[in-house]
Amino acid sequence: MNIIITGASRGLGYEISKILAHDNQHKILAIARDKEALGTLQSGAVHGNILAFPFDLEELAAKKEMFLSSIKKEMPHVDVLINNAGFLGKCNFDEVGCELSEKIFRVNFFAPVALTRLLLPLMGGLSNSHVVNIGSMGGFQGSAKFPGLAYYSASKAALACFTECLAAELSDTNISFNCLALGSAQTEMLEEAFPDFKAPLQAHEMATYIADFAINGQKYFNGKIIPVSISTP
Repeated sequence: MNIIITGASRGLGYEISKILAHDNQHKILAIARDKEALGTLQSGAVHGNILAFPFDLEELAAKKEMFLSSIKKEMPHVDVLINNAGFLGKCNFDEVGCELSEKIFRVNFFAPVALTRLLLPLMGGLSNSHVVNIGSMGGFQGSAKFPGLAYYSASKAALACFTECLAAELSDTNISFNCLALGSAQTEMLEEAFPDFKAPLQAHEMATYIADFAINGQKYFNGKIIPVSISTP
């Protein structure tokens, strides 16, 4: 399968890429801003099937022609897109300025929306494709909410609703859209936001589930928001 993963330079994206690369039938295009970390990821692939693609998705609107042309050279058809890149901006609501709140939505919502739209011509058709949006339990209706994460949670809720809408609107395209609302996993992003909190799952454990779902989940789900948490909402 041809697989694109964003936010692949660390955390879940890094681990998902490594797990999927164990299958030499997969070709993984790993996108992130950190060129050095992507180089390490690529060099560690036993089958040489990870391609590092350094790119800042916040610049996609200005560079979409160049970006799409580069993707087409590597992947004429995209079987799986994992919109994993995220930004956990933590700040009390009455202290959040426009710059921070807008960045949270640019990274967590508008970037995956723009990327999905740009890649649609390379997906579906005669063979199935699967778009997996990485959401959060914070954006899952009825789940526990936490101070400082109003914009983060709202951006993930928007991503979840977007997933449902695309599944309905593009139901005749052979593209499945699902959103995994993740509970906490021990990643660098979590540690930066909550240095004293210990997650119940390690990044590799959560990544193992996501990798399997990305390959097989479209056989059972489309347009679903699936909570992935050992605690109840």
